[in-house]
Amino acid sequence: MATKKFMYVNRKAPYGTVYALESLEVVLIAAAFEQDVSLAFIDDGVYQIAKGQNTDGIGMKNFSATYNALGDYEINKLYVEKESLEERGLTEDDLMPIVWEDEDDDWAEKPSIRIVSRAEMADILADQDVHYSF
Repeated sequence: MATKKFMYVNRKAPYGTVYALESLEVVLIAAAFEQDVSLAFIDDGVYQIAKGQNTDGIGMKNFSATYNALGDYEINKLYVEKESLEERGLTEDDLMPIVWEDEDDDWAEKPSIRIVSRAEMADILADQDVHYSF
């Protein structure tokens, strides 16, 4: 039986709602059960993996460092929609350097984030078996 591909679509800002944290928790649980997991960051979801998050003024715990653990769970397909970044005045340089270690390449660190166009994102989403939207 072929492994199903699960896509977790993140469209919300990281704080102010529970969506981003809930998505991250569900993704880690799914990966613990060896699911084929990918994440998409679209619309305000791109802020979830932005560098330099500071939650001091809003009284919420900053969970952004948890994204750096994704590679340890073999989650290395993070798709970021280019147009969503541009519409928010962000570039790839504004994102956290999330990496994974490729055991087949002498444990070389490789980037997990892939910047894709809106059209490419549509194709990637169409290729998934299951979608979860947060």
